[in-house]
Amino acid sequence: MKLHTKSDFTALMHRFLDPLLPLYSEGGARLHLGDTGVTYPGRTIEMEAFSRPLWALAPFWTGGGRADDFLRIYRKGLASGTDPENSEYWGDPNDYDQLFVEMAALACAILETPESVWEPLTDAEKANLAKWLDTINHHDLPGCNWLLFRVLVNLALDSVGMPCDMARAAADMAEVDKWYVADGWYSDGPADIKPQKDYYNPWAIQYYTVLYSVFAAKSDPARAALYRDRATKFGQQFARWFDENGAALPFGRSLTYRIGQSAFYSACIWAGLEPLPLPVMKGIIVRNLNWWLARPIFDRDGVLTIGYGYPQQYMAEQYNAPGSPYWGLKVFLLLALPDDHPFWTAEAAPLPVELTRAGVTGQPSADLLLQRLPDGQLNAYSPANYEKGDHGQFVEKYGKFVYNTRFGFSASRSYVQLEQAAPDSMLAFVIDGWTFVRRHSDRFVLMGDRLLSEWRPFPGIKVTTELVPTKWGHVRNHTVESTIACTAYDCGFAVPKFAAGFAAAANGTGAEAHNDTCRCTVQGRGGEGFLVNAYPNTNLYDPNTVIPAVRYDVPVGTSVFTTTVESWYK
Repeated sequence: MKLHTKSDFTALMHRFLDPLLPLYSEGGARLHLGDTGVTYPGRTIEMEAFSRPLWALAPFWTGGGRADDFLRIYRKGLASGTDPENSEYWGDPNDYDQLFVEMAALACAILETPESVWEPLTDAEKANLAKWLDTINHHDLPGCNWLLFRVLVNLALDSVGMPCDMARAAADMAEVDKWYVADGWYSDGPADIKPQKDYYNPWAIQYYTVLYSVFAAKSDPARAALYRDRATKFGQQFARWFDENGAALPFGRSLTYRIGQSAFYSACIWAGLEPLPLPVMKGIIVRNLNWWLARPIFDRDGVLTIGYGYPQQYMAEQYNAPGSPYWGLKVFLLLALPDDHPFWTAEAAPLPVELTRAGVTGQPSADLLLQRLPDGQLNAYSPANYEKGDHGQFVEKYGKFVYNTRFGFSASRSYVQLEQAAPDSMLAFVIDGWTFVRRHSDRFVLMGDRLLSEWRPFPGIKVTTELVPTKWGHVRNHTVESTIACTAYDCGFAVPKFAAGFAAAANGTGAEAHNDTCRCTVQGRGGEGFLVNAYPNTNLYDPNTVIPAVRYDVPVGTSVFTTTVESWYK
């Protein structure tokens, strides 16, 4: 899709939102998009679906856009949803309530365009809305990016002269500041509890702190300046997570937010920050959006689905409701830019040469080793360092040896069978028919040209894995100390099998799978080539894949296995 002018981006917003128009409730406060469940009740599911389009609509109205049908719905819905006497009341929130998450979109709408969503309300409706939002100041929140929701709500209430708790907001900001690591990176909570670094930097903590730097520029200038400096540093690092073809690195949780991957750069442009030149940031956003638009991410009615490259429940977290994917609409903050902003005439530029040059780059603040291959693929070598509280498929989302922008990764259906586990980019041990992989690392060391980790897939088995990037992939050196005789499979990337030119074979000590677009080979010393026919709908990119692997017999004692994995992509 052509994405250059403000009209182009406006048309794209309507493509995402117009299919929702007939699905709002009579009172406008609820939006029913599907029937799958999550950890919160139906009324909250429908309130979430109501709130998330505001991430696009509020900037659109701020920038002078007209969407009168939506404006009528949201004026009515804000009144209905916060009136305890109304049948569509969103309810009284409890501690750790999902409703607090959704308050952030309402708060930003009030901050960005009060003339659209606040001023048209009656005094009684304003009082109800403010009282409902203020409940966030009287309940416990988890110690993560949720604290910034409370900050945004208090900024919004303060901006319209309603009761708020700015002291509580200041305490929340002080807590978030403790999570700062370096180079613009945060952990999503205390680092000893939530050590992983993933998209909760760009589409949560970094996004909101950039917003804060604008909304609180006068009231908290020192912190605003600090956040702008950190965002600039982060934006220079985060660009390395994007492929020249527009794909962003599939890694970590909440990937069903899809287009939110480039939203951080929208926030930077809106805030007047340039971690990268404006045309480069535009290029990242445009290519990423078009990469997503080329995939079947909508259902037949035009509603976004839960999944990644296609509708896929297996990869979902326990908090991914039917309306959750619309969190990605944060990328449309761009629509708040005035019509004469240089973004709308700038040409989308490619990534700078220094970011796409083949080679290895460490990101120690993110605990990752990044590698560009000669054909443009991006590999990210991961140490399996993440929180123990698993929201769903965390082993697959953080624990694989390497994540790749062209092949994606696979989320298992179960560990009962190797084919169901679909353990691409893993060393999988099979014991009594069960599959065991690296879940967490006991210790890891990120070196300049390799990554070392120690891990235990099963009681009585300890593995030390050294990942060494090569020109077209990497070498895995595994030292296995085992008290159990078993079998292990060292697996490469998952290759789409119902594609033109597909073929796969296991010969001698190696295996290969390829089609007209891509190829992956694995070769082992002392092992036997093997093909894993992964169960359908496990891979994030393609519903049907084969994983080339090397099978090793693991004896009691100490063994050393060396596997070479290489990949090519046209």
